[in-house]
Amino acid sequence: MQTETIHTAVQSLPLMEAFYTIQGEGFHQGKAAYFIRLGGCDVGCSWCDVKESWDAAAHPLQTVPEIVGLAKKFPGRIAIVTGGEPGMHDCSALTAALHEAGFQTHIETSGAYSLSGDWDWICLSPKKFKPPLPGPIQQADELKVVIYHPSDFKWAETFAKQVKPTCKLFLQPEWSKRETMIPLISAYILDNPQWEFSLQLHKYIHMP
Repeated sequence: MQTETIHTAVQSLPLMEAFYTIQGEGFHQGKAAYFIRLGGCDVGCSWCDVKESWDAAAHPLQTVPEIVGLAKKFPGRIAIVTGGEPGMHDCSALTAALHEAGFQTHIETSGAYSLSGDWDWICLSPKKFKPPLPGPIQQADELKVVIYHPSDFKWAETFAKQVKPTCKLFLQPEWSKRETMIPLISAYILDNPQWEFSLQLHKYIHMP
């Protein structure tokens, strides 16, 4: 049975933080981007580095015009909606307003909820704690699997078989395990060149 999307007020969303930085991961790595981090997540990754985002009620509601107005102050025109788990919210008004302001709309999601809104790029990062639904898997433009344990390679391949043929495939070491996982990922990609390496560039260059 599919998980129902939790719809917050259409014109307001629980904003944990928003910041202008360099995208550090995946296909758009190295590009200037404005991040919109929404509060609320029930996926429960033990290694999550933004656990303070989990409680949506802990973050004030901001209107879509306020959120987009802040984004427009910066020159970059990629807006990345993340969390938490942004799929928990109705993002239709947000993506419409971002498009009207000239932004490309990107989302980073576990896929545990069906997606709302009009997205130019969908990054699916599935988690074992709450697996993705079929819809987000098939919609994904990018599959980014975090490698925490050697068994995760086999798990990653189960999703690679389900995404559309044009979906980009990335393997990324979990940050606390990076010294152990980097050589394993490197070797795996050499043997399986359909995959690419994602390395959280922003943490190496000390960007948010």
